[in-house]
Amino acid sequence: MKAIQMVDLHSQYLKIKQEIDYGIFHVIETSSFVKGGKVVDFQKNIEIYLGVKHVISVANGTDALQIALMSLGLKPGDEVITPTFTFIATAEVVALLGLTPVAVDVDYDTFCLDIQSVEKAITPKTKAIVPVHLFGQNANMEAVLNLAKKHNLFVIEDACQSMGSEYIFKDGAKKHSGTMGNIACTSFFPSKNLGCYGDGGAIFTNDDELAEKITMIANHGMKVRYHHDVVGVNSRLDSIQAAVLDAKLPHLNSYIAARQDVANFYNGAFANHKKIIIPKTADFTTHSFHQYTLKLIDTDRDRLIAEMQKKNIPVMIYYPVPLHLQKAYQDERYKGGDFPVAEKLSKTVVSLPMHTELDTEQLNYISENFLKIIADC
Repeated sequence: MKAIQMVDLHSQYLKIKQEIDYGIFHVIETSSFVKGGKVVDFQKNIEIYLGVKHVISVANGTDALQIALMSLGLKPGDEVITPTFTFIATAEVVALLGLTPVAVDVDYDTFCLDIQSVEKAITPKTKAIVPVHLFGQNANMEAVLNLAKKHNLFVIEDACQSMGSEYIFKDGAKKHSGTMGNIACTSFFPSKNLGCYGDGGAIFTNDDELAEKITMIANHGMKVRYHHDVVGVNSRLDSIQAAVLDAKLPHLNSYIAARQDVANFYNGAFANHKKIIIPKTADFTTHSFHQYTLKLIDTDRDRLIAEMQKKNIPVMIYYPVPLHLQKAYQDERYKGGDFPVAEKLSKTVVSLPMHTELDTEQLNYISENFLKIIADC
């Protein structure tokens, strides 16, 4: 049996080696390393895939979030609502820009922001909501968009973990994750469903004016070379990473299907177990399973992880500390117990290996050992 990894990028590469190598060597041959043709090609192709007007590629997902916020003309002290159960970047960029991150709780079933918590958190200072499509499924975007319209708020989708999933509106209409808000951001970190071989990210929007401003901000505030119209940053996807992503993009749907197959296997193995709650997919979304995350009941999680590691099975915790309890973000507005769902999740979640290359032998080994170990934990 092959060694089990949380993400097996090398095996995935071997299956499309010819396409990847050709793309990389083409960039080297043309020596167009920055803002080259491959970047343009990839942006156009992902616009077509998503059905969105504008894709502006940047250096990473965190830059994407920061630039998105910069483009909206927010002022220091303006409030931005974010879920407290998420990766730190969601709040990090808000704080860096002098804005005020406002934490809200999440839904226990889906891990995504809780709409009632969002509504209670809105004040006259609120300017934007950042729904995070966590682990691969969409937050309740129809409800978010309705709230945003009611209170005249911007919506910035954090789609860093949900590339390829779809949202299903009540009227049956479907839209790709990252195409519903004013702006959306994604990451192309190597472990993502669509990942490059370094760092990368992108911003999506259907707004022509925002797209122009975002493009300028990402390029030192320039529209015309050496003429700086706004304060900007230097954030760009290099051509080699674009070549990798462009080679992978045609395979994205099959990658998602493979992840869904793995999730279905796990679900079958762990269903109805008294100490395990399997992931739930909401009726309004498909799930691309960036992570496969279980909730544990009455289990010594640390011991379970240690025992799994003894069996050479990697297990991760996403995320062990919610944002409002992180040292860097402690705030007199919040204390332990304020967001009970997020705090409970941080103590009970565990993520198993999830990637496109897991085979039946590996899945049997993972699930059989997990069941044996959890019985004693």
